[in-house]
Amino acid sequence: MIESLPQSLRQEARFLRRSGASFAEISKKLSVSSSTARRWTVDIVLSLEQEASLRIARAQARLAGTRTMATGCRNRRSEWQEEGRQRARESDALHLAGCMLYWAEGSKLRNCLEIANSDPNMLSLFLRFLTQEFPDEAAAATLRLNLYTGNGLSVEDVEKFWLDRLELPSSSLRKHTLNNRPAPTSGVKKNKLPYGVATLMICRTRVVQHVWGAIQEYGEFAEPAWLDL
Repeated sequence: MIESLPQSLRQEARFLRRSGASFAEISKKLSVSSSTARRWTVDIVLSLEQEASLRIARAQARLAGTRTMATGCRNRRSEWQEEGRQRARESDALHLAGCMLYWAEGSKLRNCLEIANSDPNMLSLFLRFLTQEFPDEAAAATLRLNLYTGNGLSVEDVEKFWLDRLELPSSSLRKHTLNNRPAPTSGVKKNKLPYGVATLMICRTRVVQHVWGAIQEYGEFAEPAWLDL
């Protein structure tokens, strides 16, 4: 009886395959592995209509999976925005300052918090906000520089300036953008931006959505489109 069971399953698997079932469907219906279902039925040739039907079914399954994943991700973004709204209701001064600063100066991205400026005091304030609210994520902040080499300072000088002012480790540095033209011809007066422009970035969706939610709470408005930036 025990020996006849696999043979019975194999026969049923072959029947299902001839009927146009996929290996996955056979595996699920008979509670066998996909590899076993394939081994038992791989020699069976399906009709063109059956092959077409399986392709359509696979495409529909992928589409359904994509939609389910997209819905789940959107729901999480909504939850994180609500966290930001709740934090805004606590009326913390640094939280307010950081969120408003990002609203004015930050990039409008879904998954990365990015802010660029030439004022180290502004970026230092923003980094304090990040460190207070998201200490783990703030430790992963990266720094990218857009600098002019015609101002008499070396790349190392500029790097040291920003790292010292923002109290960041050298490991946070990323590839810079170097403008090798003399400052006047680049549209910037010589020595006006001796240390260039620094960009702080943290690629954490939770952080971005928290800030977007808080901004809406502080501004007393709702912007559903921000969930899909």
